[in-house]
Amino acid sequence: MLNMKNGAERIAEYQRAAEQRGTAFARDVLLAQLEKHPPEEWLDCARLFILRGDTLIASALLQRATVLYPASSELAYAFAGILSQQKNYPSAEALLSYLLEQHPDDIAATFLLAKIFKQQGKMHAVGVTISALFEHVQTDIESIIQAVELLDECGRKHEAAALCEKTIAAGSSDARLYAYAGMIAIQLGNFELARERYLFALAHNPRAMEWQAPLALTNAQRYRDASHPDFALLQDCLQRTTADDKARASILFALGKAHDDIGDYATAARYFSDANAMANHLVEWSRKNWRRAVEARLASRKLPAPLAPVKDFAPLFIVGAPRSGTTLVAELLGRHPDVCNRGELAWLPYLAQRLSLAGKIDTQALREVADTYLQQLRQDDSNAFWMIDKQPLNFLNIDLIATLFPNARIIHCQRSSRDTALSIWSQYFAGRENDFAYDFADIAAVLQGCNRLMAHWKKTSPLPIHTVHYEQLASDPQNTLAALGAWLELSEQDLLAAKPETVSVGTSSLWQVRQPIYSRSIGRWQAYADYIPELKKLFSE
Repeated sequence: MLNMKNGAERIAEYQRAAEQRGTAFARDVLLAQLEKHPPEEWLDCARLFILRGDTLIASALLQRATVLYPASSELAYAFAGILSQQKNYPSAEALLSYLLEQHPDDIAATFLLAKIFKQQGKMHAVGVTISALFEHVQTDIESIIQAVELLDECGRKHEAAALCEKTIAAGSSDARLYAYAGMIAIQLGNFELARERYLFALAHNPRAMEWQAPLALTNAQRYRDASHPDFALLQDCLQRTTADDKARASILFALGKAHDDIGDYATAARYFSDANAMANHLVEWSRKNWRRAVEARLASRKLPAPLAPVKDFAPLFIVGAPRSGTTLVAELLGRHPDVCNRGELAWLPYLAQRLSLAGKIDTQALREVADTYLQQLRQDDSNAFWMIDKQPLNFLNIDLIATLFPNARIIHCQRSSRDTALSIWSQYFAGRENDFAYDFADIAAVLQGCNRLMAHWKKTSPLPIHTVHYEQLASDPQNTLAALGAWLELSEQDLLAAKPETVSVGTSSLWQVRQPIYSRSIGRWQAYADYIPELKKLFSE
């Protein structure tokens, strides 16, 4: 086998030949030298070039080696990795698919193929690929958890749930797996199973508090009175010295939510206040920077001419302040056969930031961004015309949306500012984009910025923008949805009677959207007015 010294000598010879006769000549000499050598030497030499950052010569070596040794899974895997880095996805897919036909239990090849599918937005293919692996192999718990995490990231909740339950049924007692099973079950609306899985995790691993299992328990149901055993369980969790500040904050939010359920608003307000004070210490969010960002968006420079509209489907963005009804609107519209709800995608904020950092924005850069986003929005499992992205804070980038997708439409969700502020303040958010949520003055700044920007876009954007008021939706859902459907030119459907799609809900509204529409959240702030003076002081009704 080629050792490091021989490898260094071979690279030195390649460099000398490249300097004297050019890289093409040096490559051909190197290929000829390796022609009679075993596959291990080809692989070692290619790895050395990869370490040097010379992926082109490494690719040439691996391409030739896979022709000479088509049965070598290591060569095929290495070459597929290089092809993936070069974004030659079709060739990488073909190579890995052939490899898995010969070796269906190859874990590394399976994960690489799944990640290549993920890069292209082929999330259904991710689910099929990962699921096929575990039909053929009994593997270690770490690989199973890695698979569950990848399926979860790709929105393949049903496949992730099936893998969790299959492994649990086979006898696994790993608390991490139970916590994942609980998280996915709650997102799929299987609240009883979620509770069972989370209780197991809490009983078998103290770190389950760090995984926010106590908060998840309270989000999986509505309490009727304080005699429920969860109240004692939450107090016990709060007293444990092993809980760090993040875990303690989540437990305090859980206690606030539980007491809110039973109408003990004074106690709920106290727990929420303690929870927010602790959570606010754990984040860094600048009100000044937010206001500067809003001003910058209001005075944003003119973008290039809009790109050509996409064919066959159109993006539908549901925006507004968090907790303003975006999840409910998306879930209801997603019941229509011509609408697909993708949930909250992180791609547009990421791509907008990438464009901003690039400096000059030209048409080619916009096309690349649009293509990347559309792959992740369209995916490979729906022929619906309207594809929903309900990331609320996309209201920051309506001008970019209009440039990238001139046939897109915007639904703006609005709700009473006091109810919105209270709802935000009583939630513990996973995403850093909501780090403003733990201070009422910060919440007020965000709501004001949202209102200013949406007023600006409604005046200046060429995109159609339809406003949905939460109060109207909750009190008169039939007519509100009918008006929304007519605006989207959807065929008439009774969305309230339609069977909800078995999609996952990963936001704080995961319980509410599974229930019949109710209006009791309208004016909810009034129950807290005596305990939280900021609601009247900082927010108009």
